[in-house]
Amino acid sequence: MSHPALVPGAVAVITGGASGIGLAAATKFAGLGLKVVIADLGEEKLAKAAEAVAAASPEGAEAVLAQATDVSNVDDLLRLQLAVRQRFGGTDVLMNNAGIGPGSRIFNDKDDDSWERIFAVNLKGIIQGTKVFGPGMIAGGKPGLIINTGSKQGITTPPGDPAYNVSKAAVKAFTEALQHELRNTPGCGISAHLLIPGFVFTGLTAHGRTEKPAAAWTPEQTVDFMLASLERGDFYILCPDNDVPRSLDERRIAWAAGDIIENRPALSRWHPDYAEAFAAFLKR
Repeated sequence: MSHPALVPGAVAVITGGASGIGLAAATKFAGLGLKVVIADLGEEKLAKAAEAVAAASPEGAEAVLAQATDVSNVDDLLRLQLAVRQRFGGTDVLMNNAGIGPGSRIFNDKDDDSWERIFAVNLKGIIQGTKVFGPGMIAGGKPGLIINTGSKQGITTPPGDPAYNVSKAAVKAFTEALQHELRNTPGCGISAHLLIPGFVFTGLTAHGRTEKPAAAWTPEQTVDFMLASLERGDFYILCPDNDVPRSLDERRIAWAAGDIIENRPALSRWHPDYAEAFAAFLKR
């Protein structure tokens, strides 16, 4: 049985909806009979995505709206909300999915702009999207969903791209706080969920590759897993992939939390003095 918000005629707004997981979600929602709004940057990319989503919808192009939107700009989000209201009425499903990961270091002045842009899109975009669309969704009094795309890197915070990790760790904390507030709001039928993808072959992870690595899932597999998790009412939608099963993710997450509990060095999973202990922990 599908989630009560994912029914024909409901309206889904998806940021970062012109490619990757966002496009896969938009196409899937359209196939379920939802009216779909895809927000992204790049007019040509948006137009192609709109055609693909319309082809999946029983109502065709009449059920699809594509609008150029920079989620870091609240005025863009307000214009998007107005366009959705004028075309389809209210919003039932909000998927704050837009994200970037250009790479970052800490002690490099040249990376300052990267940090600012990553926070503006990955974190500020999700907060602003929620604050723009959320009140109207709550006031509508119907079942609804706010799905925020996080990352395992926001939980285990591996070395290599600190700005991305910090932004996604903040998304996790924000979405947890959001769900707490929603479930304690009288008469609210909206629930929040944190999508935590595994290795998914998208433009963000391709790094110049044109063929999907064997270890990666497709965006479509990720969305199918997300829908099954939503049916169960899961808040943490922890996705596996072809290389990492849930059991391994659980051990890695438990080890990361253990750094605090056991007073180990930060990121001890990658500390040479703890390599044997971590390997033994995974085998237990």
